[in-house]
Amino acid sequence: MRRYVIGRVLQAVGVLWAAFTLSFAVLYLLPGDPAEMAANAATGTPVDAHAIAEMRARYGLDQPLWQQYWTALTHAVRGDLGHSINSGQTVTGALAQALPTTLELAVLALVLAVLGGAALALAAAYTRRSWLRNLLTALPPIGASMPQFWVGLLLLQLFSFRLKLVPAFGGTGFSGTILPAITLALPVGAVIAQVLYASLSATWRQPFVEVAFAKGASRWWVQLRHVLRPATAPALTVAGLWVGTILAGSVVTETVFSRPGIGRLTQESVLYQDIPVVQGIVVFASLVFVTVNLLIDLAYPLLDPRVAQRGSRKEHSHA
Repeated sequence: MRRYVIGRVLQAVGVLWAAFTLSFAVLYLLPGDPAEMAANAATGTPVDAHAIAEMRARYGLDQPLWQQYWTALTHAVRGDLGHSINSGQTVTGALAQALPTTLELAVLALVLAVLGGAALALAAAYTRRSWLRNLLTALPPIGASMPQFWVGLLLLQLFSFRLKLVPAFGGTGFSGTILPAITLALPVGAVIAQVLYASLSATWRQPFVEVAFAKGASRWWVQLRHVLRPATAPALTVAGLWVGTILAGSVVTETVFSRPGIGRLTQESVLYQDIPVVQGIVVFASLVFVTVNLLIDLAYPLLDPRVAQRGSRKEHSHA
């Protein structure tokens, strides 16, 4: 078990370092001068070369690339992600300012995706009517194939412009968040439903299910008590993997619904080639993704004791 935990933690650290290094390489190899773009954007008119050189020196952009990488990496380890070239604000401050709105949206989207996907999969696995099972299992591929921006525009047209139930743009609170959350949750819930249904179907064919029926348990009790728990692990993995997708999808969703947040911050930072902010967003998204998946990995032994037993056998074999 100890080897299992240490291995997962080292993997998480390696993924974070790889995400930081790859994003640094990609962003600093982009054509164009971010200092020149920021200086021109701040004044509205082209500025002289001396002002641009001063800005490049202020943000360390005149240093050799390896020195910029080492400085950025060591500062990031200490929690300092630098300053925005465009606004001068600290990157951590810009993230903290944009985070609450995106966090509210992402949490609600993930809750809707998990509840909706799980309910659909449980209903499809429980029913004995083949036509209903075929209908329920046909819904997830449709949900997964619909583009997010199209779903967002469709929801806006129906619930905001025609029915006038929720605000169209820039809304706050539950009424302003529910449509963007459904837009983000639809593809995630569809994939969770597909994976969970496949896992439930496989678990229903296990011998211990027959034993449970032989002891007099009802079909619903067998599904909840004996089938659902071992079948949850694959769906939980998918939910963790889609956390990153929800954060990435917030760029499109927050743009469609004109909401402030990490997505809008990403869009504006990419537009002005504000490298420290873009890299800070990549590192933050990677940290969230790695943390969620690490917690899911550590929860596996609680859901399926066979994982802990395999880890214990490996430790004994290496002892």
